[in-house]
Amino acid sequence: MDGYLIEWATLLLRWLHLIVGIAWIGSSFYFVWLDNSLRAPQDDALREKGVAGELWAVHGGGFYNPQKYLVAPAALPKELHWFKWESYSTWLSGFALLATLYYAQAASFMVDPAKAALPPSLAVLLGLGTLVLGWIVYDLLCRLLMERSALLFAAAFYAFVVAVAWLLVQWLPGRAAFLHVGAMLATIMSANVFFLIIPGQKRTIAQMQRGEAPDPLHGQRAKQRSVHNNYLTLPVLFCMISNHYAFTYGAPQAWAVLALILLAGVLIRHFFNQRHRGQAQWRYPLAGCALLAAVAAWLQPVPQPAAANDSPVALADVQA
Repeated sequence: MDGYLIEWATLLLRWLHLIVGIAWIGSSFYFVWLDNSLRAPQDDALREKGVAGELWAVHGGGFYNPQKYLVAPAALPKELHWFKWESYSTWLSGFALLATLYYAQAASFMVDPAKAALPPSLAVLLGLGTLVLGWIVYDLLCRLLMERSALLFAAAFYAFVVAVAWLLVQWLPGRAAFLHVGAMLATIMSANVFFLIIPGQKRTIAQMQRGEAPDPLHGQRAKQRSVHNNYLTLPVLFCMISNHYAFTYGAPQAWAVLALILLAGVLIRHFFNQRHRGQAQWRYPLAGCALLAAVAAWLQPVPQPAAANDSPVALADVQA
């Protein structure tokens, strides 16, 4: 019965996680597309109001005209929608699923005696530590390097992710290692919303309520972290589905397999972000597809010739 109840718990949590994750990623994709698609307003009245960009769109039988203010409108509207619970509910449901499936059954899902005979509790602490350390290192790198060079930050952070993947593959089963890399990235995404984006927006609103000119720095930081979240979506999604494909996490150099596939996801996402700005460069998705093709060729199993004296194997021979 316990196993049956766990199956139901993971089914419902996985379903919930998928639903709220679609809502979060959908809003992330939409707002990055929207920012990249905005055009300077032609109406003088809009420019005087502080509108920096606008867009006309048609969807669902109606016309829409979203507008973005450079910092904030002159006065706060009576109703203001916050995009935060999509992120929070995705992380909470994902962590609940991780705890139910992996941590509550750590002896089966978090320990591989062929790699390291870890006590289940220590394996769980290693997984939890990965989530915390990932956010600390990412936030530190972001604060130290982003203003100097976005490319330098990206390279340093990617090197860190690869190092984490390598370390986890040495200690945990490949399936758990891949999933925890994805959970680390997802934790970074949600922490960006919780610690940077929403607090910055609240500070902007508080300044307006006090009659002060809002500091544009809050919006700039929120935009920066939102873009980072956008680039992490495809890598996270791969990690979440990787448990279905043992040929990836079970490869001899699984950490390198994961590193290459994550990089391919970032390159493909970069193409779409550029395309929204009218600056599509096909070298990025081609490079991403080339990486995936290279991984596929690398992992292709080598056919073994059958020996002349091979005979069918009976169930009794392998059942034990």
